[in-house]
Amino acid sequence: MGKKAAKKAPQRSQSTTAVTGEIPVVGARENCPCGSGRRYKACHGREASHAVQELVHRPFEGLSGEADWVALRELVPAATVPLTLAAGVAEAANGDVPSVTLATVLPLAWPALRRQDGSILLGLQTQSASGDLSRDLADALELALAAEPGSPVPARRTVPGGRRLQDLLDATAEFTPAVHTGFEFWLEDAETATGEVAASLERANASAIPTEKLTGVDSAYWCGTPDKNHLRWVMTVPEEELLDALARLTAADLSSLGPDTRLVGSFRAHGLTVPVWDLPLAMTATDCEKPAAEFAERLAATLADPAPLTGEERRARANLVNRQVTLN
Repeated sequence: MGKKAAKKAPQRSQSTTAVTGEIPVVGARENCPCGSGRRYKACHGREASHAVQELVHRPFEGLSGEADWVALRELVPAATVPLTLAAGVAEAANGDVPSVTLATVLPLAWPALRRQDGSILLGLQTQSASGDLSRDLADALELALAAEPGSPVPARRTVPGGRRLQDLLDATAEFTPAVHTGFEFWLEDAETATGEVAASLERANASAIPTEKLTGVDSAYWCGTPDKNHLRWVMTVPEEELLDALARLTAADLSSLGPDTRLVGSFRAHGLTVPVWDLPLAMTATDCEKPAAEFAERLAATLADPAPLTGEERRARANLVNRQVTLN
């Protein structure tokens, strides 16, 4: 009986002790400062760890070009976008307003890099430690603003409560990605690269999947692979509405982008839905422009249809859902 009571005591203490910001962080194996008698990692450390890892499903919501942020994070190997800092951030940087460029990926997966000329490259395809990618990127940007020229920003764990990209960037500035065939943008003068730097750049370029951004519709990206080409289109339409519309178009045989093309499914990424089409190898990004624009018109008209789904449309929707994948 005594042993059972001893085991239950820490549980009562954990359930009744409030978590406050005054409890210090200690070693995982040390006694928790709350007085429960349990190790920190099994008591308030567990709650602190959960808070750090709590996922923000739409980290880019509120930023200009949210769908393109998602595309560059998940779909595009090599691309850059000029960013505009908010006015208050420029003042915090002692009036110095460096050029800031978002890059899909940086050498050695650096979160950011302050170049010799003072300009900043901010890496987007980095590991998110806090569960809020916007906060992680903002932390890297703030470190870069304070870094000496010629310094990469090391990876580190961010904590809840820090500023987010939405706090640091001008949300009204245009977000216009430039898609590249390679990673020459890593270097201030790629033509002079030699030795290991040149070899690293060559390896990165060889691994990049050919990708192009369509110009006639928003946030649609063509990519070429050895077996077939694809169109991956990031959409901000709410998922349930979009799936209904795609199901209607599929049931009516109107979901393709032309002969030998097929809507094969979709995936979720950072809170948005990304329909994917298989394309024949001969179909280029330019060839996609007209059928994609026509599909956008059909989709807009279908989204406006308030009628309930028919039986055939419900079956098409179920098939689309079964082939949906969540990336994050």
